[in-house]
Amino acid sequence: MNLHLVVIITYSLILAGLGLESLRRTRRAADFLVAGRSLSGGALFVSLLAANIGAGSTVGAAGLGYKAGLSGWWWVGSAGLGSLVLGLTVGPKIWRLAKEHQFLTLGDFLEYRFGAVVRTQVAVVVWFSSLIILASQLIAIAWILQVVAGIPKPLGCSIGGALATIYFTAGGLKGTIRINTIQLAVKLGGFVAALWVAWAALGGSSGLAARLAQDSTIPTAFHQFARSGADVFGYLLVLMPAFIISPGLIQKIYGAQDEKAVRRGVVGNALVLLAYSIVPVTLGILARAQHPNLPNHEMALPVVMVELLPTWMGAIVLAAVFSAEVGTVDAVLLMLSSSLTQDLYRPLVKPNADDAHLLRVSRVVAVGAGIIGIWLALQLTSIIQGLTIFYSLMTAALAIPLVTGLYLPGFKQREVALALAFSVLATVGFFVATGGKGWFGFPPVLLGVTVGLPVLLVGAVLFANRETREIHEKKNSIDKA
Repeated sequence: MNLHLVVIITYSLILAGLGLESLRRTRRAADFLVAGRSLSGGALFVSLLAANIGAGSTVGAAGLGYKAGLSGWWWVGSAGLGSLVLGLTVGPKIWRLAKEHQFLTLGDFLEYRFGAVVRTQVAVVVWFSSLIILASQLIAIAWILQVVAGIPKPLGCSIGGALATIYFTAGGLKGTIRINTIQLAVKLGGFVAALWVAWAALGGSSGLAARLAQDSTIPTAFHQFARSGADVFGYLLVLMPAFIISPGLIQKIYGAQDEKAVRRGVVGNALVLLAYSIVPVTLGILARAQHPNLPNHEMALPVVMVELLPTWMGAIVLAAVFSAEVGTVDAVLLMLSSSLTQDLYRPLVKPNADDAHLLRVSRVVAVGAGIIGIWLALQLTSIIQGLTIFYSLMTAALAIPLVTGLYLPGFKQREVALALAFSVLATVGFFVATGGKGWFGFPPVLLGVTVGLPVLLVGAVLFANRETREIHEKKNSIDKA
């Protein structure tokens, strides 16, 4: 057995042990879902960043660097910009409401503001789309295991799914904070060291330039920070909103102990994301210089770790990358279990369920979601493709209800529910019709939300007129009586 695989297995066993040890300390649904609302700014920072540096921002971002060059920065950079907006605006505001009304999920807020219909609509869309992001993380785990040990994709996805499900179902949000702290320290330190050593191994900037100059297949704009305005615009429109309204991130914000912790934790996470975003892209470029003809560009990151670093360092850094993917899987399992349990099961199936029962259901849901995620991972071929579908559907479902719910109190359930439905259906329609490319540089999600907005406005007017007529008719009938 090679050293890379030994380190990954050892590291994984440590994480699983920590997760199982958390089992005895997690007894309430509030601990499992929102950490008992006890997270400091530092703990929230760790939890968010560990989740955000996952498959898309490691293996996926390096693959973009390999394929497109420096413009791949906008994938993680857009997420950082969205997180900055979240920390300065939506995050503190929705935390105050969550604290006051004891919300456990974003669905609780939606029901409080609009009623059960909107909550159910969003829960269904987010739940099914979240299975796609879960599958994307498992694909990244499979690529690592394939490069390191030749493990086939089906087995690699199964290993990653089983590990993440074990330690997540044991401790929930509160139980994963310690694990996230370890993951974050290892992966950030590992990425910085890997970049330094791999850069030197290729002879620095001059050696890198010489190797890239020999590659006739490199795109013209490979060295440009933005290949085109349309590319940048697309990344911003798909990723920024998703990181402002993500149920998984908002769920973690609910766990903060106060508003100050929200601002510090979320903004700190955003700033680190913005700084970190150049690292995986650069590693992808280094992989292109070393291996210009990789059959799968998403293999770039594990190839760098195995071939350009000393064996001991590559093993440690690969364990860090592996942990990044597993850490994001636990965040997605949190979103899946909390959404189905709190937003669908409790209100629709068992309204009087006690705390212990909901905790058991949350764990069962997480196990089931893990199994479905493994199956989906075997159907998808690209991490970035899966994440793009997820972010698009999530934004289509949440943009209108969250913005109107927080900042436009005049809108009511009927027009919001109608606009949400049109937004999601239009996004799916544009995605299928254009193969995910959109029209005239506008991504499907923007086109879909653009369809939803006039429906929202027209619906508000029509329903208001209907209410006015009903009031007048009722008044006239009373007068006649």
